[in-house]
Amino acid sequence: MGSSQFAVVLPIALVVVMLGLGLTLTPDDFRRVVRHPKAAAVALVCQLVVLPLICVLLVLAFGLTGVLAVGMMLLVASPGGTSANLFSHLAGGDVALNIMLTAINSVIAAFTMPIVITLSVAAFMDGDASVGLQPAKLVQVIVIVLVPVAVGMWIRHARPAFADRMGRPVKLGSMVVLVMAVGVAVGSEFDTLRANFGKLGAITVLLSVLSLAVGYYVPRWFGVDIRQAIASSMEIGIHNATLAIAVAVSALGSEAMAVPAATYGIVMGGPAAVAAFLLARRSRAESDAPAPVAATALP
Repeated sequence: MGSSQFAVVLPIALVVVMLGLGLTLTPDDFRRVVRHPKAAAVALVCQLVVLPLICVLLVLAFGLTGVLAVGMMLLVASPGGTSANLFSHLAGGDVALNIMLTAINSVIAAFTMPIVITLSVAAFMDGDASVGLQPAKLVQVIVIVLVPVAVGMWIRHARPAFADRMGRPVKLGSMVVLVMAVGVAVGSEFDTLRANFGKLGAITVLLSVLSLAVGYYVPRWFGVDIRQAIASSMEIGIHNATLAIAVAVSALGSEAMAVPAATYGIVMGGPAAVAAFLLARRSRAESDAPAPVAATALP
């Protein structure tokens, strides 16, 4: 598939994936934030504030500039990836919280991604107007992210049995779209990737590790229980590389900007799998630990 064809097909494929995400969501997923306000609030602050600051520091430390720097910021502004729920389940996390965070982040990202893109272009590309988000491109980002999720939720409400049947095909389709997106992005900008693979490989692995760590340890510092902290770790630590690639290629018209997300799509599985293994062990250790016994007075 040529890059021009890919630029047309990818948004359509991503709309299908986001529609599938909507099929898994219900209004109750949003209402859960009332029942778990601290876990949701801490996770969202980490996602929307802490991670972009960490990414800026990594970009500066590794000397990334231009479209590659903006591509890194676009990646970190993306909501959780579709595999976050799977890794959370394997690690013993609160998958219901994952679903809630995915729902909230997907809505918020439709509005925060354009802000991050605009600020990043101004900071790293001298405000290059040819790359910035014009109003039509802003609408395109919102349509790609938000509208399919809303339609999927409506279908789930109207046809719950159909939505349940589509769960497995949607997950498989999401993985296929990610592989396709990474493959074409790498193929179309292979020289850019080859020239910067050392930096991009290191910075994306570090971003993955730090995202997973921040997502777990910060909630724990605020007293969030371990299952919810694991869910937060996976939601914050696994970014939606497909969405970042689609926005870079379709809304911004820059295949080079998609290279950081494509690199992340290649390397993210390793840190996520290691984190799931370690967190599963920690969760089992905590659940198996004997409850503290209240002290009794000596006779």
